[in-house]
Amino acid sequence: MTERDRTLEAFNRLLDIMDELREKCPWDREQTMESLRPLTIEETYELSEAILDRSDRDVVKELGDILLHIVFYARIGAEQRTFTLREVVQKLSDKLVYRHPHVFGERKVKDADEVVENWEALKMKEKDGNKSVLSGVPSGLPALIKAYRMQDKVRAVGFDWEEREQVWDKVEEELLEFKEAQKEGDAAHIEEEFGDLLFSLVNAARLYGINPETALELTNRKFKQRFNYLEQETIKKGRSLKDMSLQEMEAIWEEAKSIG
Repeated sequence: MTERDRTLEAFNRLLDIMDELREKCPWDREQTMESLRPLTIEETYELSEAILDRSDRDVVKELGDILLHIVFYARIGAEQRTFTLREVVQKLSDKLVYRHPHVFGERKVKDADEVVENWEALKMKEKDGNKSVLSGVPSGLPALIKAYRMQDKVRAVGFDWEEREQVWDKVEEELLEFKEAQKEGDAAHIEEEFGDLLFSLVNAARLYGINPETALELTNRKFKQRFNYLEQETIKKGRSLKDMSLQEMEAIWEEAKSIG
């Protein structure tokens, strides 16, 4: 038996288990697409965390949880006679073949950037495809991820800096405008200019091959680790953070930085 055969056998077992759960488990029988939605979002974030932790064991576990949700949604769709798992897989396969003419057709590409450009162009041509460049960016995405995805989408149609170094002029421009807004004191204008500054920094991250969401999360983790050290060392000294001066806390913070 080949690895693919074993995979198909395992997948068939999963489908059988899903059928049994849907028919015999009170909790599974009650679930709807709406009730599963927040759980799916949670599982996606758990997968993201496992990837950042570089834990293959946890990645396998979280991928399994997401696969369960896919099978669950498809089972509900089949019950409602709206769609089946076969249709899900078939549409995905058709889309992958159509959007990779350089693999499954005669199209030639020179690099990954051209692949992305072709992908977006083909998506616009599809009968059920996006009607505008940005229509494929979900409105419910967190703002930081949404900014990155919008910038990446418009890049695919040529709306981008000619040289990535040019973005720093824009960052400096937005920083100056933010400082000017602060002097004016108008809260709404300050918020607007800060948003523009953040947007330009996200653009800079993209141009330099950095995912801003990942970068920020890694910094969050680093900050948490160092602050936990500060807190623990303060407790060891029999003191409270509230009673310490900023200079005293800064000294322990530097110790935390030297550790990692």
